[in-house]
Formats: sequence, structure tokens, C-alpha cells
Amino acid sequence: MLHQELPQIDSGASGRLGRWLIPAVVLAAALSMAIVLLVAAQPMFAAIAVAGGALATAFAARRPNDRLALSGSLAAGPDFSLMGAAMGLAKEPAALTDGDGCLLIANAAYRERFGNARPPLGLASDEGSLQGLEAARTMAWRDGAGCAARIETEAGSVPVEVERVGASGSHLLWRFPDPAQADPLTLAMKRAAGVMGERLASAGIMVAVIDANRMLLSGNQLFDVRALGVGQDHGKVPFRDLIRWAEDQRLQLRSEGDNGPVLRGIYLPLDPDAESGAGTFLILENGDGTSLDQAANVQALLDVLPVGLALVDRDGRFLTLNQAFRQAAGLGSSATPVYPGDLVVKEDKAAVADAVRRNARGPAMSGDLAIRLARQPLEPVALTIAGLRGLGDAVVLLLLKDNSEEAKLKRQVAQATKMQVVGQLAGGVAHDFNNILTAIIGHCDLMQMRHTPGDSDYDDIQQIKSNSNRAAGLTRQLLAFSRQQTLRPQVLQLPDVVSEVSHLLKRLLGETVQLVVKHGRNLGPVRADPGQLEQVIVNLAVNARDAIASKGSGVLTIQSYSVRADQVAELGSDILPVDDYSALSVADTGCGIAANVLGKIFEPFFTTKEVGKGTGLGLSTVYGIVKQSGGFIFADSKVGEGTRFVIYLPVFREDASAAKARVPAVAKKDELWGSGNVLLVEDEPTVRSVAERALSRHGYSVVTADNGEEALEILSRGDEFVLLISDVVMPGMDGPTMVAEARKSRPDLKILFMSGYAEEQLRNSIDIQNVNFLAKPFSVTDLAQATRRAIGPK
Repeated sequence: MLHQELPQIDSGASGRLGRWLIPAVVLAAALSMAIVLLVAAQPMFAAIAVAGGALATAFAARRPNDRLALSGSLAAGPDFSLMGAAMGLAKEPAALTDGDGCLLIANAAYRERFGNARPPLGLASDEGSLQGLEAARTMAWRDGAGCAARIETEAGSVPVEVERVGASGSHLLWRFPDPAQADPLTLAMKRAAGVMGERLASAGIMVAVIDANRMLLSGNQLFDVRALGVGQDHGKVPFRDLIRWAEDQRLQLRSEGDNGPVLRGIYLPLDPDAESGAGTFLILENGDGTSLDQAANVQALLDVLPVGLALVDRDGRFLTLNQAFRQAAGLGSSATPVYPGDLVVKEDKAAVADAVRRNARGPAMSGDLAIRLARQPLEPVALTIAGLRGLGDAVVLLLLKDNSEEAKLKRQVAQATKMQVVGQLAGGVAHDFNNILTAIIGHCDLMQMRHTPGDSDYDDIQQIKSNSNRAAGLTRQLLAFSRQQTLRPQVLQLPDVVSEVSHLLKRLLGETVQLVVKHGRNLGPVRADPGQLEQVIVNLAVNARDAIASKGSGVLTIQSYSVRADQVAELGSDILPVDDYSALSVADTGCGIAANVLGKIFEPFFTTKEVGKGTGLGLSTVYGIVKQSGGFIFADSKVGEGTRFVIYLPVFREDASAAKARVPAVAKKDELWGSGNVLLVEDEPTVRSVAERALSRHGYSVVTADNGEEALEILSRGDEFVLLISDVVMPGMDGPTMVAEARKSRPDLKILFMSGYAEEQLRNSIDIQNVNFLAKPFSVTDLAQATRRAIGPK
């Protein structure tokens, strides 16, 4: 930072010699720093150090008045020529802009790749990339740094990193790293042809990188000279055309003829689990050349590899291990274990020691061993153990792969599979339970027809029917869990939905959680599926219960209220559009959510609960339902105080004509009656009996069949039927198959399917036109109305 007033230094009696003493010291320090940075392969910072030293020398050599003048000029603004020279040393494209993205400086790599005068915001080739660049700029201006993983430009796909720089923070530095740097094969090629390859060449080690088809991709200078010859290009030469294999990993270079020296070859695949494929070949002298026993050469060899690799001697002690092995094993840069067994949990020490001993003393072989590292005992990892021969003290090669992400994905897939199986089981149980409830509700209706409200048995029958309807509500919850519930958006009020689910919540929350429900006034109607909204409330309540459990007891508050458009505008949210909303708040007094976790809670499979206690799908399901309903959900939490979720659903508006059309007409009592022959096909005897009696009481002549084959036989007799009522799932021939056969001879036959599964699911799986549907469980009145609608007007 430049100060407006520099400290005054009294030269005293030092004279002209004293005047140049401090500048000389400053310049010498700057040159020393530049040499260190050049050795560390940082040319940009070396150039900045030299320029800074020269500027400081000129400043120190001036008289006090001159220094004050120079201070004022430097504080006036940055030296763009100096900054441009420093940026020109960078190999990756880089540009400097102002806060609005206007281009100020671009280095040669930027101009070569993107053009001379194109600012970073003008590089996007599609709308999504433009939004990504603008988002990165906004993040950098607001937070100091921003990035975008993939931006499509005319020069290809590139990542971008943006940083807010400058003493006053008024400029943005844009960098476009090379995306190929993340490719292990590309990294291996660059290392072989770069400084690492030169170091190995100085140790007498030749390096060659090949692809999965054993084609040569790259090599260090020593390999190029000896195997290809001076001035020859790699091209994509088959590696087998360059070497001649002998026994025991010995080989010769074809370019050196049959009398050439016998060399030793080591193949290191990029994928430690594969015995072949892309990888690196290390070729060493077999005679008096460089020995693999030299620690410096071995370490340089191992650090080339992007996989964890270590060498073990005959006594089972570590000789060396590379940086990738340390990272996978969770070791620090200075920590070096003595034995491989020191890395694993107590239960796995004997297995690791036995495997190392067998490979060290027996024939050379390899195998994988599942172990649990001491730093992460719950995550099994694969340790590859291979025997080595002819490499001095190194007799065992260990390869350790950091597969924590792979293990995480496997757990997520297993959890999702388990949830799918549980969902299928729940759907099947609900289907069978619906058949039982249909019989109970139907018999209750038939009994009520024989009793008046004043009879002593009428109240008991009504109580049985009421409990049966509550049981039907539980089956709807099971079907919603298995995603087999029929989804029908309706215009509804949030307080009504909360009231419906309150009884279930009291059972779920238990006695340690107090449920408080509050409703505001003047709530507008919303359009959503009530079953889905109930699932949203249940999921949030269950999460609140688990959060409160860690504190022993607490309060769950569910509140509905209206939010006007002007109140939304005052919030100033970039996500929530200005409109009228009906809001639902679910707040608890639990343990809260940490700030670094709050942004991930809606991600699928993300959970902070213990293994086996959380699916990671609850809040992601909530988010999906809210978004499908056209709403928005926000979360706010403080650790130790609790969490609050707020759901905003837009107020539904419709004109009077649409509202009138939406109101269903009430059927008159005599409209439930009918006439004609009805064929009833149902494999469940209790359901078939109730349906037959209900239809007979409403004027129909009913012929029953307990399976599809019997129904087709009845239809083949030639009798006329005004309607065919059939279950969907039956033993043998199911309902849709039977109906398809019946329509061949009676194309105008009207059909009514009844089933405990979802209507939408059945319609997607049944390729039959002009069919009606009745969901189980149903009452006698429901069956009569569905039959009347299926047959049509009188």
C-alpha cells in the first residue's frame, strides 16, 4: 500500500556515499528475492520483485522533496505498463478489468487464445456461459473471489477464476486455467517432458508415457535420444516397436541393436486397479548404472505418479512412500510409519502383515486387500500388494487408492435401493390393506341402509366407518411414501392442510416435543396437491423432532400467514418474485444447523445424521414438491437455538366463470340408480360380495367372476352388458389383459377399473382407451356414482 506521506530520513553527515547506501541494499535484496523465485519456477513474481526493487531504489535515491513528489504520483494510480509486463510472464491467459468488466490489460496468452480486444464478459458463446461469467464477476466483486467451472467460448470450454485486486479493490483479475491439467494422463505427459523428467534423466532413468493402446505419447529427453534418435518426433509410435522384451522385466532398445545394453523396465499404470492400460514406463540401467537403492532417485521416481505408492523391504518396513500415498493414508508430510500395519485399525494389522510377508518371501504375485485405515475406520479402502524382484531392498510394492468418494457413492446407491425396496413394499401393503378397508366400509354402508340415525347400532356402525376412513388415510400416506399416490392439484387453504396432518404429527413427535399451531388472517388460496403438502409438513416435522431430541425437549411451531406483494418488495430478495403469497413457517428449538452445512441441506443424499439413520432424501423431496407447486422455500438456522423453514406459495387467482365450472354438481339421489347387466370381476371375495350387493341395491343386474378367464367365458355366451367392472391386479389374467381381449369382440364395451394403486401410474401402464377408474377403498355411494358416470346419462 502507498502512503500519502513517506517518513523523512535525515542523512546527517553521511554525504553522497550515505545517500546511495540504502538504495544499494534495497536493490541487492530485490535481486536476491528474484533469484529465489526464479529457482522456484515463479517468473511472474520474480519480475515483480525486480521491478519493485528498482522502483524502491529510485525512490530511496531521491531527495526528501523528490520522494514526496514520487509518493504522490504513485498514489495517483497503478502503473499499467509494469503490471502488463508482470502478467506477460504468465503462461495461462490472464486479463485485468475494472469492476464492470471493461478490459484494461491482457497478456499474450489471452490475446492468442481469445483475440486482442475482447473483454472477458464478451467471450461467452451461449447464454448460459454469459450468465456464468456474470455470476463469477458478481461473486468476486462482492466476496473477493469467484469462479465458473465450465464456460463455452469460441476457443473451447474453459474454467475461469476471478479475483478482486488492487489497493482500493477497484480492479478484477481474470484467469483461465488450462482444463487439461486435471487429466492424470496429461499430467504424466507434462511431468515426463518437464522438470521431473529432467531430474530422472540426470539420475540415468528413462521415462516413457503410453496410452491404453500402448502407443507412445511422451518421454523425457534421455528416452527420446536413446530410443527415437535426435530430432525424431513421438508421433504416436507403438511402444512395442521401440523395445525388445527379455526375461524378468529385462528389455533392450531396438535403436541400440542386438548388442545394446540390457535394461530394466518398470510399468506403473495410472489406474492402480488395472494391470494394463495407460501408464508410465521407467527404464533403468541393469548393470553399473544408477541403482534403485539410492533414496533420492527412488523418491523422485515415486513422486511422478498420481497414485499412492510405497516400497517395503524384506522385513516389512517402509523404504519410501510418495506424496499421493501420504494423502490417501492421511499422513502428514513429515510423519513416516515403520510398518504398513501402522496405517490400519487393530483388527486389520495381522492381515496386512501376513500379506506383506507372503509377497516378500514367496513368488512374485499381486492382490487386493480390503482394509480400514486408522484415520477413517468406517471407510474400507483397497490396498494393492505386489511382490517385486530385482530391485534391491524393495521387495513389496503397495498401492493405496483414495476411494472415499467411490465408497460414498456406493452407500448412496445402496441407500436409494433400500428406499426403493421399502417403497415397493409399502405400496404393496397399502394395496392389500385397501381391499380389506373396501370390504369394511362397504359393509358399514350396507348396514347403515337398514338402520336410522336413532337406532342403538347406528352410532357403532358410524364409529367403525370413521375408523376405517382414518385407516384409509394411513394407506394414502404409505402410497405417498412409495410415490404411487395419484397426484391431483387442488385449490386449497394452508390451514386446512395443517389441520388434516396435525393428528399424524402428534403421533410422530411424541411427548417430548410440544406442537404449537398458529394461523394468520386473510390467507389467499393456493393450488397444490394436498397429499404432497402433507408430506412436506411431515418431513419437516420429523427433522425438527430429531433436532430437538439432542436437547431433550423443545417446541415445534407451525404457522401460516399471508405475505403481500409490497412486503416481498421490502425483503429485497433476488430469488423471490414480487407477488402475493401464502406462507407456511415450520420452526423448532432444536440444535440448529451449522453455517457451512446450511447451503447443502436440499442436496439429494446429503444428511448430517448417523449412518443408517438418515436417507438424505427428506429435504430434497420437500424442495422438489415446493418447486413443483410453483413455490419457494428458505431455511434459517442458528446453532444451539433452532431452525426455521419458510415456504412461500403464490396465491391462486381465477375468474368467476372458472370457479363456477370447478364446483362439482351435486348428484341427486335418484341419479345413482340405474339398470342393465353389469359384469363384476374381482378376485377378493369380500370386495366382490360388497360390490355385488351395492350394485344390486341400485337397480343393476350383476354377474360376477373371480378371474379374467371366467369373465371372458361369460362374455363369450353373447349376453349384453352395459358395463364391465374389473380389478386391475388379479391372479392369472389381470384386468387390462382381460379387457383388451374383450374389446376385440365388443369394441364399445364400457370399462370401470378399480384398484388400490395410483390412477396416474395405471393409466401410464395401461394402453386402453375410454376407461374409467375408481380408487380403493370406496364406499357404496362412491361405487354407485362411478358406475353411473361410466355408463353415461340416462
